[in-house]
Amino acid sequence: MTGWGWPTRWRRMLGLFAFFYACLHFLTYLVLDQFFDWQAIVKDIAKRPYITVGFPAFVLLILLAATSTDKMVRRLGGRRWKQLHQVVYAIAIAGTVHFWWLVKKDITEPLEFAVVLAVLLGFRVVAGLRKVVKR
Repeated sequence: MTGWGWPTRWRRMLGLFAFFYACLHFLTYLVLDQFFDWQAIVKDIAKRPYITVGFPAFVLLILLAATSTDKMVRRLGGRRWKQLHQVVYAIAIAGTVHFWWLVKKDITEPLEFAVVLAVLLGFRVVAGLRKVVKR
């Protein structure tokens, strides 16, 4: 939308950083909170809505990280790879909902995240509509 090419060079690294953060977040939960109690984790996923939303987002992030290499782009083909990686929008929404539901009292920070995400996704919607109108 801006005509700038330089931000696209950082997208993959930013996505892998988000995956790294999500791994650390999950490992903290797995080791420090649950201490590898798999039955308790399964119960927790079903019982707590923020975990129910966050865990599938993490699993989808694993899929995107695994397919983020140049070799996987060639293997899947550019169009299919791009379609697969559009799931990042759902992951971002799920991550924001996860954060919002996790916070108990002061929702200021999750609200800020939600507003930023809404603005960014709004830009994507506008850009998509412009492409449709041009056709």
